[in-house]
Amino acid sequence: MPHSTRSTVYEDPAHADRAQARACASTAGTNTVGTGACVKKYVAVFRMRFVNTLQYRAAALAGIVTQFAWGFMGISAFAAFYRANPDAFPMEFSQTVSYIWVQQAFLPLFMMWLWESEIGNAITEGSIAYEMVRPVDLYSRWFCQVAASRLARAALRCAPILIIAFIMPEPYRLPLPSDVGQLTLFLLSVTLSLGVVVSLTILMYVSLFYTLSPMGVRTIISVSADFLAGGMIPLPFFPEQIRKVAELLPFAAIQNVPLRIYSGNIAGIDAVTGIALQLFWLVALLAMGRLIMGRALKRVTVQGG
Repeated sequence: MPHSTRSTVYEDPAHADRAQARACASTAGTNTVGTGACVKKYVAVFRMRFVNTLQYRAAALAGIVTQFAWGFMGISAFAAFYRANPDAFPMEFSQTVSYIWVQQAFLPLFMMWLWESEIGNAITEGSIAYEMVRPVDLYSRWFCQVAASRLARAALRCAPILIIAFIMPEPYRLPLPSDVGQLTLFLLSVTLSLGVVVSLTILMYVSLFYTLSPMGVRTIISVSADFLAGGMIPLPFFPEQIRKVAELLPFAAIQNVPLRIYSGNIAGIDAVTGIALQLFWLVALLAMGRLIMGRALKRVTVQGG
């Protein structure tokens, strides 16, 4: 049975649904004013989390230095291999350079190891009981909170990294997209990527209703996602049979598609196919997350005192 600790609340099976839907369900089928008021709640959650995360400028500066250094070392390592035999690799060196720089610039959007302690602690310590009686949909609230936090981190870090990467000497320079179409597909893909990451992250939080510690699920998913999304090595470098399987997994919808679109490694129908796969996984993960979370909230028991 889903559980949490350190409180004395026993939830009626129907209570969670009533609490989460109270504000919005009452407006269903009515005028747009009610719907707008409902949406404003989540916009406010998003805005507050975004502005709050922007305050951590020292952490952002440290992240910029770390990510730039890590990106430069990664490109340097690949350069050594490319010098030996550039024709032996599935991506041109300029594409690999683009892949790494863009990955480092938007790292907070892609990394599964970013963790919202506030949400995790609410479940493990029992304060989820207070969240459940608020007149908002808990899944939507968490989604807005996690998305805003990641976007704010990326906003603080991406511009300095990209500016430096654009003025680096050849062959370490980040090239601009070849045309507006490529840039448009990249931006669309990054947006879908953020949705997939947030959906997967919320599934990790929901798993805390069924486990005693977040470390197991968090470690397994974070490591698996980083590897299978192309975070360590781009997927085209994988053996063919493994690559074909990895490209179909939800993890490939995180980094693989947007980074390969920007680098020019995939374009045209291949890029559209990749974006369609991202959209599929986003819808599937949203539905799965809501289903599992809904069942967990109906049965949750908050114990202690």
